[in-house]
Amino acid sequence: MFDRTLIRNFSIIAHIDHGKSTLADRILVATNAVAQRDMRAQFLDDMDLEREMGITIKANRATVFREFEGREYMLNLIDTPGHVDFHYEVSRAMAACEGVLLLVDASQGVQAQTVANAYLAIEAGLEIIPVINKIDLPTARPEDVALELEHVVGIPADQAVFTSAKTGVGLPELFKAIIERVPPPSGDVDAPLQALVYDAKPDVHRGVICHVRVREGRLNRGDRILLMAARRTYQVGEIGKFCPRPRMVDEIAAGEVGYIVAGIKTLHDVNIGDTITLDEPRADQALPGYKPPQRMVFCDFYPGPMTEAPELRSALEKLWLNDSSFSFDPVHSDALSFGFRCGFLGLLHMKIIQERLERESDIDVVQTAPTVNYEILLKSGQVVTIDSPSDLPDGSTVEEIREPVIAASLIVPADCIGAIMKIADDRRGQYQRTEYLSPERVMLTYRFPLAETIFDFYDRLKAATRGYGTMDYEFVGYEAGRLVKLDILVNGTPVDALSIIVHRDKAERRGRALIRRLRTEIERHLFDVPLQAAIGNRVIARETIKALRKNVTAKCYGGDVTRKRKLLEKQKEGKRRMKMVGQVTIPQEAFMAVLDPGDD
Repeated sequence: MFDRTLIRNFSIIAHIDHGKSTLADRILVATNAVAQRDMRAQFLDDMDLEREMGITIKANRATVFREFEGREYMLNLIDTPGHVDFHYEVSRAMAACEGVLLLVDASQGVQAQTVANAYLAIEAGLEIIPVINKIDLPTARPEDVALELEHVVGIPADQAVFTSAKTGVGLPELFKAIIERVPPPSGDVDAPLQALVYDAKPDVHRGVICHVRVREGRLNRGDRILLMAARRTYQVGEIGKFCPRPRMVDEIAAGEVGYIVAGIKTLHDVNIGDTITLDEPRADQALPGYKPPQRMVFCDFYPGPMTEAPELRSALEKLWLNDSSFSFDPVHSDALSFGFRCGFLGLLHMKIIQERLERESDIDVVQTAPTVNYEILLKSGQVVTIDSPSDLPDGSTVEEIREPVIAASLIVPADCIGAIMKIADDRRGQYQRTEYLSPERVMLTYRFPLAETIFDFYDRLKAATRGYGTMDYEFVGYEAGRLVKLDILVNGTPVDALSIIVHRDKAERRGRALIRRLRTEIERHLFDVPLQAAIGNRVIARETIKALRKNVTAKCYGGDVTRKRKLLEKQKEGKRRMKMVGQVTIPQEAFMAVLDPGDD
């Protein structure tokens, strides 16, 4: 059993692309956890998708050892994602640590996620070590960035450690700061076992592999354990640590991080945030676990042409075990049959889940356009929450529709304030305040309806600031608005998956823009296909996809004109019958067309 006073648990947090994964790679090499010849970039990122996109999606952990002043220390590090959509992964990683390394790019300075992650660590009561990274860049200004961090977050500039994860400069000073400033974990090795399940992964041969942080007690191979939420018992067959590759050990004790394999075949028995204890003696109560994630974006997944609904359900269950921050519930659509309504933390999270479903489970998915959830106040006084426009109650029973509102922090160059304010006004933003971080950089705070920001707001922000703008947001509640349901009718039939809830002032413009887009996305059929946008019973816009035409008189040479007329009448009658029974094929791109905000 390792001396608990020599254990340090910490995570690396930062804004996206500030060097978290590179620093983790450098630590692995410096501690000889990975030989230089075996090293590759983003070593801990084990998904192909992470390497292709160049971002961390899942928090990854590694146990390394470092000698300091004649004693060997165990350092358990967690490399976390930087994108705002994976904020929940960061909070879960922090629950398994006593300290964090707050990385800041010495060239870019404090960014939106830097501030958000710093406050998250402060709320969790963790020791924060500010690390100014990339000091080898020609445009680096480490002292200025340290002062900027002190001004925004309140962490003294003289506590900052200056490093270059790429070259290894400053790494000895960083190890010293970790060992001296991050407190050792608490916990009693002789108390009843309490181990927090902070992640899990299904394995075809060994069952569910649980990643745990032991809070109290100790766990040995062969022990019989109890999953407190599922009330199921299992026998531990394997215990190990990530060093960074899995390495079997005989036991893990209070303060340590590792994984256990106990032949758990039922996915539903494992819940992220659950507590594992011994069957005898048992712990009196479970650990607090995690705060449930706040899903912000919803869309429907339906099985594609080569996939059945049970296959899609099985794939979602396996993925949910590894990423419990998304949800899924059965749903039925007249146009698309049986599927699942899924909730996500953001638009990038939704894209990642769809990509992982198709890659890891080899299934085909049809996805509808994402929406947000709304609170509906009925005239009876009852308040209901809906996550799809198709669930909106009849208009005669609705008193008001409340939309989700976020508080957004936009960090932009000072000379781009005017352009950003114009974009914010177009998206119904309410200005709150302005704070100068430096003469060249400013933080604008706005309140936005979430629905106005989920599609291309971030892209427009980047374009208006030449790529230097960043954004972070938090959900603040629901507010009543002048909102209406915009229905889309294809060939006279409402398509639930294309319905949206919009502000009344934008409804007509949005409806016209939407059906214009749909006309280009839906292929021509052998009959005219009318497209209509309607609010209630009132049609506000219409487009028609003209029928494919065939020259049925091409082989009719000469003769009486009645011969041609007879052929044309026959074609006309055939198209009339076809229109009565014909089904319009709607491609995937048409469902995504509803995302177009119609600003132009």
